[in-house]
Amino acid sequence: MDPAIRPRGLARLPDFLHLTRLDRPIGTWLLMWPTLWALWIAADGTPPRDTLLIFVAGVYLMRAAGCVINDYADRHWDGHVKRTKARPLATGRISENEAKGLFAALVIAAFVLVCFTNRFTVMLSFGGVVLAFIYPFMKRYTHLPQLFLGAAFSWAIPMAFGAVLGAVPPEAWLLFLANLAWTVAYDTEYAMVDRDDDLKVGIKSTAVLFGHHDRLMIGLLQLITLTLLAVVGTRLGLGGFFWLGLAAMALIFIYQHGLIRHRSRERCFQAFLNNHWAGLVVCAGLVLDLWPN
Repeated sequence: MDPAIRPRGLARLPDFLHLTRLDRPIGTWLLMWPTLWALWIAADGTPPRDTLLIFVAGVYLMRAAGCVINDYADRHWDGHVKRTKARPLATGRISENEAKGLFAALVIAAFVLVCFTNRFTVMLSFGGVVLAFIYPFMKRYTHLPQLFLGAAFSWAIPMAFGAVLGAVPPEAWLLFLANLAWTVAYDTEYAMVDRDDDLKVGIKSTAVLFGHHDRLMIGLLQLITLTLLAVVGTRLGLGGFFWLGLAAMALIFIYQHGLIRHRSRERCFQAFLNNHWAGLVVCAGLVLDLWPN
């Protein structure tokens, strides 16, 4: 788009909201839930208020930054995919330099927040930035970009433990692996929506890699998620509310398999969105189980 005919002033706000996905909060929630899991477990109850606010704000900032760098990486591809052809970078409504500047500003703001925790958490934060930056480019080189997304979406877990405890115990890494498996599962559901277009333009994904075994692999990844969360619950001696939340997550996963049974675009996307509830029920179980006496 010619810069001279771009919207001006507040008329550009919808484009920037769309670029950062602040108008579509599902990704924020999928990043938020495991972060809250980690904070509540690390604190053995309600985490310190300042730490909680730092991580909640950090989730919004880093998810927005990840969306910006993702669209920058895909700016020459999104126009060929039905679901993404109207994105502001693909249409030219936002320039490449504006996107790079916005990404830098969001990362800097998130880093400033982390500086209010401790040195150990600050050091861990660099890993999160690297993962957020490289993930969007992985779909050109590997069929496992969802694995890098899983690592990026799980990195707040060791950071949360670091902020509360100053260390990362084994349970934190088990939680990290559980969330990584869950992320690969739900992002495969998401990738199933675009699989036909991705095959045409050469974009790689787990949905393309798994092919007709996609539902089986999603089921195995969800089983790994449930198993690892159960191991965490057993190691920490968590009570009935946690196990009730985990059982609810299992039922939600079963419901998702009904949705993706015929692999239709709309139902696969609906299954992806449904993961919000899977994260919520586990979080609710943890909060209730660790409620201060």
